[in-house]
Amino acid sequence: MRYQLNVVGRSVTDVVQHAGGLVYDRVMAGWDVTVILTDNCDTRAVQILGADVADLENALATEGFGRIPQAIAIATDLFKSDDRVQGGVVRALASGTVDVSFWGDSWPLDSDINNTSVVHQLSFAAQAFKSHALAAAAIPAGIADHPEVFHSRATVSAA
Repeated sequence: MRYQLNVVGRSVTDVVQHAGGLVYDRVMAGWDVTVILTDNCDTRAVQILGADVADLENALATEGFGRIPQAIAIATDLFKSDDRVQGGVVRALASGTVDVSFWGDSWPLDSDINNTSVVHQLSFAAQAFKSHALAAAAIPAGIADHPEVFHSRATVSAA
């Protein structure tokens, strides 16, 4: 079974701008990547990155399509505004088996859990594909080569 990454955002534009390089690089690394969206829109840009697309309502109704992903990347504003999404992410964090990352202002949970900023440096191929995806989404391509910043739980390994 292949690793699974679910990327959850409001729109194609949001996902491509903030996580497009991550999506492409994970697909090229052999992961199954599903982009789950709240908006019903043209998904060509996500398809350029190689990911599958799903609707948030269907994903929630089927409890993530019956498969627990190894990683979730999610828009902080969506997490804060949708109790159902928030509940699912909190359960994923509590399981301790799912790597959860947020894009947006900061780590959105009030807790004593250490969190850190994680920078995803895009591969050259990801930069090229993200540039095409940005164009398909009518977004200026100047950000295609910028690193993507996520907020994630810090892990401390015992020495």
